Amino acid sequence: MPRLRARIVLACAVYVAALVAANLLVARFGPAATPVIGFFLIGLDLTLRDALHDAWAGRGLWPRMLALIGSAGALSWALDPASGRIALASLIAFVAAALADALVYQALRRSRRFGGWLMRANGSNAAGAAVDSLLFPLLAFGALMPSISAAQFGAKLAGGFLWSLLLRARTGVQQQPLR
Repeated sequence: MPRLRARIVLACAVYVAALVAANLLVARFGPAATPVIGFFLIGLDLTLRDALHDAWAGRGLWPRMLALIGSAGALSWALDPASGRIALASLIAFVAAALADALVYQALRRSRRFGGWLMRANGSNAAGAAVDSLLFPLLAFGALMPSISAAQFGAKLAGGFLWSLLLRARTGVQQQPLR
């Protein structure tokens, strides 16, 4: 049990750190950098969300996820108050993306045809990436940005897929990646 807790704490720390880094990098480099940031950092967060989803299933999932997302937004703003709009946009977009991700993840989890963790993680990542890629640029930069949204979506899917493979290989467990 202590080993499981240590993995969950590490996943939470990496989740918040990646989201804070993404917010600060977007604030510094603007919308053109979001596909690269989406690949490396948001793809990681989407995949870690699914691992935490399994670890916390039925045990305060939503309050915990909202606390992580809120902490990342607050920390982003505390580290760089000029990133406030980015941090708020990220918070709103990531909460909406978490809802879409959770709905799809749970539907795939209940389905016998799509039972493997890689299928659940990547299927739900598509829903989360779509919502985040549409909402974030609109809220952060005040405009619809179809090319940026499309590039972000593709980058987040590809990054999420890569991170899901790495996480599964690292843990060696397909059904419960943090256990």
